[in-house]
Amino acid sequence: MKKFLLFFILTFALVLAIAACNPSSNNSNGDIIVASKDFTEQDILGELLAQQIEATTNLKVARRPRLGGSFVCHNAILAGKIDAYIEYTGTAFTGILKQKSVNDPKVVYEKLKQAYAQQFKLEVMPSLGFENTFAIVIRGEDAKKYNVQTLSQATQYTPQWRGGFGYEFLEREDGFPGLAKTYDLRFSKSPQIMDLGLIYRALVQKQVDMVAGNSTDGQIARLGLAVLKDDKQYFPPYEATPIVRQEILNKYPELKQAIAQLTGKISADEMRQLNYLVEGELRDIKEVVSEFLKSKGLASR
Repeated sequence: MKKFLLFFILTFALVLAIAACNPSSNNSNGDIIVASKDFTEQDILGELLAQQIEATTNLKVARRPRLGGSFVCHNAILAGKIDAYIEYTGTAFTGILKQKSVNDPKVVYEKLKQAYAQQFKLEVMPSLGFENTFAIVIRGEDAKKYNVQTLSQATQYTPQWRGGFGYEFLEREDGFPGLAKTYDLRFSKSPQIMDLGLIYRALVQKQVDMVAGNSTDGQIARLGLAVLKDDKQYFPPYEATPIVRQEILNKYPELKQAIAQLTGKISADEMRQLNYLVEGELRDIKEVVSEFLKSKGLASR
């Protein structure tokens, strides 16, 4: 009954999210609709994409921040409610295409590009230059106390620990089920389903002992947390790449060149720093993005 109720709530939220991004229901209409998922890095990347397009073309961009997770964004772009968003290759490959994990980033990208074009009429653009993989995180004090650096080492302690993960991570092909099987990962009780915005607070406050975050999260270093090494290489590559509707690229040919200028422009360290500026120093996202574009010699307004 609980699973059915959770499924109903999530399905209803999906419908609302897609309906909410209908252009006719929003005053900030534009030629291009750029969306982002529901966490800080995506806020930054969505704004980066929007500013780059506006600065290098005469197109107006309507922003749809915090639209939802991968499945919400994917369904929205298929429905033509949005035109572009930033996805991570491993997420699309295993979560959307339901393919078994592959560790070679080039193979993942080429297969993804081909499948998205054929099945969805979506263009998978080249990577922005960094990978944001899942990060299995524990408190720094626990890492020192137990002398734990890898996931394999942590498994001897997890039967006494509590896990806290986002719903998507608990359900998706490349998430917790496969991770638990690969490492024989067991907890004192079933992992708690948590909002991604609350996982680090819960970890610091000792409500949980292990969470799944993102490797480029600015809060990891700021809060003195430790990322456990994926020593069995369970996670596939997660390169950040723009997904764009082919129809909109055909309509506005200048769009492809504008987005392509971002190829390889962001390193993992730079992304981590951008996340920190927004989360740690509470800087305005538009200003942070504008400064970054200028620092890279890209046009900004």
